[in-house]
Amino acid sequence: MAFPRRLLNRDEEVVLDLSPHWLFFAGPAAALGGLLLATLVIQLRFDPPELVTLFLVFLLLLAAGWVGVRYLKWATTNFVVTTDRLIYRSGVVAKHGIEIPLERVNNVIFSQTLWERLFGTGDLMIESGSEHGQQRFSNIRHPELVQNEIHAQADANEERKFQRMHRQHAPSNLPPPPPGAADDVPAQLERLAELRAKGILSQAEFDAKKAELLKRL
Repeated sequence: MAFPRRLLNRDEEVVLDLSPHWLFFAGPAAALGGLLLATLVIQLRFDPPELVTLFLVFLLLLAAGWVGVRYLKWATTNFVVTTDRLIYRSGVVAKHGIEIPLERVNNVIFSQTLWERLFGTGDLMIESGSEHGQQRFSNIRHPELVQNEIHAQADANEERKFQRMHRQHAPSNLPPPPPGAADDVPAQLERLAELRAKGILSQAEFDAKKAELLKRL
């Protein structure tokens, strides 16, 4: 489920909106698949008593419920990078959220096991000057590329703040300074194309963001 645009601040734009990597389903999916295979083998080869069959069906229902709950968690979890902040939201009924302004991000560290590296997932450790201190986020798709994008947006955010301060203190009879790279629509379209090519953005996410940028021309 996409991050609600109504929760964005004025002039804030979403750069990345990521759900957990599909390995988030690995445990429950493996359990369900293993139980299905075991049930078929037992039923076809051993003709078990009815009580055993009912027990296997009960286990299958539990595994299917586990998959369903995991899907709901996946669908309601967002790791979002905007032009102003990092946002993490999760929860099916009770919601849990973290927001870190980009200007408070001190460091971004990614880590991957060999298994995670093979499948393009990993963890991000965000060190910030906010009340949260250090925060670890798991099941991030292509964490090294997300790390680079966070740093890029933090630099762009700092540039925008500097330009606003410059305009506020500049004499009124002088023309405003030229827009920076962060306000250059063609440059942003090029960055979006790179993110799509690297697999961070889906085609649908790319098309939606491209349409938003083209409206500004």
